[in-house]
Amino acid sequence: DAGSGVEEMEFNWDEYLEDTGAIAAPHGSFKHVDTSLQNGFAPGMKLEVAVKSDQNTYWVATIITTCGQLLLLRYDGYGEDRKADFWCDIMTADLHPIGWCEQNKKILKVPEGIKDKIPDQEEFLQRVLKGACSAPTNLLEGLHRGKNPLDLIAPGSRLELQNFRDSLEAWIVNVVENVGGRLKLRYEGLEDSDKFDQWIFYLDPFLHQVGWATQHGYNLQPPLAIRSVKSEADWQEILKKVKEEEEESSVPTDLFKDKPVIGVHSFSEGMKLEAVDPMAPFVISPATVLKVYNEKYFLIEIDDLRPERTTSQSYICHVNSAGIFPVQWSLKNGLHLSPPPGYPGQDFDWADYLKQCGAEAAPQSCFPSLTSDHGFKENMKLEAVNPVDPEEVCIATVTKLKDSYIWLQLEGSKKPVPNCIVSVESMNIFPVGWCETNGYQLRPPRKAIVNKQKKIAVVQPEKQILSSRTVHDGLKNQELNSSDSVIINGKYCCPKIYFNHRCFSGPYLNKGRIAELPQSVGPGNCVLVLKEVLTLLINAAYKPSRVLRELQLDEEAAWHGHGETLKAKYKGKSYRATVEVVRTADRVADFCRKTCIKLECCPNLFGPQMVLDKCSENCSVLTKTKYTHYYGKRKNKRIGRPPGGHSNLEVATKKPNKRRKRRKHFFVHKKKRSSTSVDNTPAGSPQGSGGEEEDDQDESELSHSLAQDRDKRKRKLRTFSFSDDENKPPSPKDMKIEVAEKLQLDSNPLEWSVADVVRFLKSTDCAPLARIFLDQEIDGQALLLLTLPTVQECMDLKLGPAIKLCHHIERVKLAFYQQFAN
Repeated sequence: DAGSGVEEMEFNWDEYLEDTGAIAAPHGSFKHVDTSLQNGFAPGMKLEVAVKSDQNTYWVATIITTCGQLLLLRYDGYGEDRKADFWCDIMTADLHPIGWCEQNKKILKVPEGIKDKIPDQEEFLQRVLKGACSAPTNLLEGLHRGKNPLDLIAPGSRLELQNFRDSLEAWIVNVVENVGGRLKLRYEGLEDSDKFDQWIFYLDPFLHQVGWATQHGYNLQPPLAIRSVKSEADWQEILKKVKEEEEESSVPTDLFKDKPVIGVHSFSEGMKLEAVDPMAPFVISPATVLKVYNEKYFLIEIDDLRPERTTSQSYICHVNSAGIFPVQWSLKNGLHLSPPPGYPGQDFDWADYLKQCGAEAAPQSCFPSLTSDHGFKENMKLEAVNPVDPEEVCIATVTKLKDSYIWLQLEGSKKPVPNCIVSVESMNIFPVGWCETNGYQLRPPRKAIVNKQKKIAVVQPEKQILSSRTVHDGLKNQELNSSDSVIINGKYCCPKIYFNHRCFSGPYLNKGRIAELPQSVGPGNCVLVLKEVLTLLINAAYKPSRVLRELQLDEEAAWHGHGETLKAKYKGKSYRATVEVVRTADRVADFCRKTCIKLECCPNLFGPQMVLDKCSENCSVLTKTKYTHYYGKRKNKRIGRPPGGHSNLEVATKKPNKRRKRRKHFFVHKKKRSSTSVDNTPAGSPQGSGGEEEDDQDESELSHSLAQDRDKRKRKLRTFSFSDDENKPPSPKDMKIEVAEKLQLDSNPLEWSVADVVRFLKSTDCAPLARIFLDQEIDGQALLLLTLPTVQECMDLKLGPAIKLCHHIERVKLAFYQQFAN
């Protein structure tokens, strides 16, 4: 409660990672999460799109990037030219599969911008469409249009779930909750009881669409554990009802196309092996193949030699099941094998045990091949399901690795559990930030590390930043230029960022370390993905502190993105700086390109496009000196970075067991770089912002810098600055604001940029609020849809200022309707 006086304690992953000195497991290591984010469209697919200048004609376009329900498109004929790329919303844009125009008697016509490049339209279309992959028809038309396939598994949907323990049977389950593809399932017939609920990721090989059991000849009946709850007649009545309602509650079958394919096994009954019980994955024990059902499935039982035992630990397996190993696997990997309960003595010996049981060991050929190429390392952090209580998702630390398996220590669980043995391909582990992104409660560590000065709020879709994209329904926009602000009312908004290892790495980044980076990062939350990308680049530098200095945000620069604190370590010192990253998908490509140019490397070194064969910048054919000179010169032209300004880069010596707020930080100068240094430095060597002496010199200037920084802050005036042509203030010719109530406008507010809106507000008595509009990137289109409740809720304004602001907005609306509505 607001008046309770008790401080809200919120877990903060960034703070936690910094205080523990740990790093997050790479996003690319969680293949099932990556798959769940796919929207069915893929770069390279082609479709037919209405031409913006002439809505009665269409032209072929290629998908460049996908991002939620948004597609970045390029009309065929522009080649590698990115200038005309534009964003389309699948829900509102006039998009169709290849061949639609011919079938519906519509006109395919070359857009004006590339008319001179395509003299023969028919020949051109034959050439570009030969062997082309069309965007799927079902994703562009009908009820599923624009929807993330995963969202089609809504609460109330029905699926079939194979029984994990008793026999090869299946029963209908209802989806109670869908958390990023992790489904809470309830058996049909137990609507009022959650006792037997199960959490399963939608790609689990034991989960199927309704009708699967009948098609494959398996029994469709409730599990033994719930069979006694109702009579056989009741169960049959339930089954009849399900079949009658099959169409309205069914899930599209293509949703399961990415499920792992189950192969043929070669196990026989009686074979011995080592196994981990998936319901209690804490030890490795001897086990037996109890029964073989068919060529795909067999039953494993954990050995128990006690004569008084009444229950058995058994479960269904297939050839790719996790947690089954050949005999002696534990011994060969230096791991403890837990003897079966009732085994005489503590020293378990497989040879004696096999002889005693009169059994044979399952041969090595029965087991899946194991790999250590997965990206996980000791002490990495992630989020993992508690196997004892699947409702809980906890912070987890990798404590050990063996082949394709990791040992996880769970933190914050209600009841302490031993280290869990988990496959790297498990669908019960997730990247850092997954719970927050999907609105699910992550169990924090018992001693929560929080940022008491700054509270982090999870922004819900209805309270997201206002922009022309957020309010497109009211303005009937069908296309967006690639420079427009795009906000996705979804959970993930950043496409994959590829590291194109063949591209020129420049003077700051070590080519060898760049080659060791993962092929891609993401997709995911823009801020988290870009922060991970920048961290990888900093760690791949000759001098991480210098790259951090290049990336840092200047105090004088216009603020257009989101500030994130990044760290670098060099020569035993820790450096820290605030770096600006973008928050929306449409700005990611430009952000990556500009960051590359800052670092004087190929603009395609990393970004949302994969360079397959030849880089469009031809960076491989230029000499390193010329290439560095070219991009070095371009870099010096960047706007909003005055030469010789103060830096927000901090240096500190890391002290063990100390909180960050207790460290003493030092501010250092950002060195002014001369353009001549770019040309004269030997190719491939660290260059640009100084040598090793620079870091030492920084420390000698600490006290002088601190004094200057204090003086500067005292006399610094808060001003607005605009950093590109799009955000230039409108000239007096474009807008005329009168003091009187009636407003006369000479430009259409629908066409106002963010800067135009800011300029208008600064001419009113609401000038102090202009900063909010600049930060939230509210352009003219968004301005016209603002209302009093929206202003109060999204801008967190009190009633008085909100009413005053809305008065000016209404003046603009009135002028718009009187002058431009026709």
